[in-house]
Amino acid sequence: MPPATPELVSPRSPRVLAARRLAKRNFRGKDRLFLAEGPQAVREAAGHRTEAGATLVELFTTLEAAERHADIVGAARDAGARVHLAAEQVIADISTTVTPQGLVGVCRFLDTPFEEVLAARPRLVALLANVRDPGNAGTVLRCADAAGAEAVVLTDASVDVYNPKAVRASVGSLFHLPVAVGVPVEQAVEGLREAGVRILAADGAGDRDLDDELDKGTMGGPTAWVFGNEAWGLPEETRALTDAVVRVPIHGKAESLNLATAAAVCLYASARAQRASGGCRSVTGN
Repeated sequence: MPPATPELVSPRSPRVLAARRLAKRNFRGKDRLFLAEGPQAVREAAGHRTEAGATLVELFTTLEAAERHADIVGAARDAGARVHLAAEQVIADISTTVTPQGLVGVCRFLDTPFEEVLAARPRLVALLANVRDPGNAGTVLRCADAAGAEAVVLTDASVDVYNPKAVRASVGSLFHLPVAVGVPVEQAVEGLREAGVRILAADGAGDRDLDDELDKGTMGGPTAWVFGNEAWGLPEETRALTDAVVRVPIHGKAESLNLATAAAVCLYASARAQRASGGCRSVTGN
C-alpha cells in the first residue's frame, strides 16, 4: 500500500526545496544532511543508525515506486522517517540523476570521528588522499567494503563523500563501514601508524611490486592503502610519509589502471594475505 500522506505536486513546496538544495555541498554541510537515491541506497539508509538515531529522516517516493518497493517504504516508516508521496516531476526535481528511480531519501551525516576509527584497531583501511572525482571515491568505498576493510578515510583535500554521485557510486556501501572525513594526510598516516598499521602507497611508479610483496609474505599484517589523485597520483611528500610505495604489475600492454581498479586489486591482495595462514585476520578472527 502506498503511504497515506498528501501528494507533493509542486517543485516549489518548502519540503521539496529543502531536499533539492542538498545537491550543493555548502547546504549539505550546513544542514548535515545528504541525499540517497534509488532503492539500494534507501534500503541501506533505512536500516542504518548512529548514536544520533536513525540515519534516514525523510523519504520522497512516487506512487509507482511505493507500490514496487513497499518493503523499503515500510522500513523507512519503521525507522521513523517521514514518507512523502510525490509526483514524478517532484522526484525528478530533487534527483540528481538523468533517470530517477522514484525513491529519494534525506539522510543524516554518518561519518565517524577519526579517533574512533583508530580506537577500533583496524586491520584494513583505504585512505583517499586528493581523490577529487566523486564517482571514483564512491567506487573505492564500495571496493573497500567488498574486500572487508574496517574503514575508509578521506583527507581534507578529497571530494565530499556525501556528493550525490559518490553516494550512488558506493551502491549502499557508505552505510556499511566507518568513514572518516576531512583528516589531514599527515595526521591520518601518523595516527594509523601509531595504531600498528603499515602504510602502503599505491602508485604506478612504486619501487616495490605487489606480486613480489605477496610472494615474500609481507602483506599479512594490518595495512592502510593510500590512493592518490586520478590524474597525477601521489605527490612525493605524501609518498615519503608511507612505509613503502607499491605498484600493481602490468602484465599486458595497458598503459595503467584507473584508480578504482587499482584500489580493488590492492585491497583484495591485502584481504587475501590477511586471511592466509599467519595473517592478522586468521589470528584475531573476522
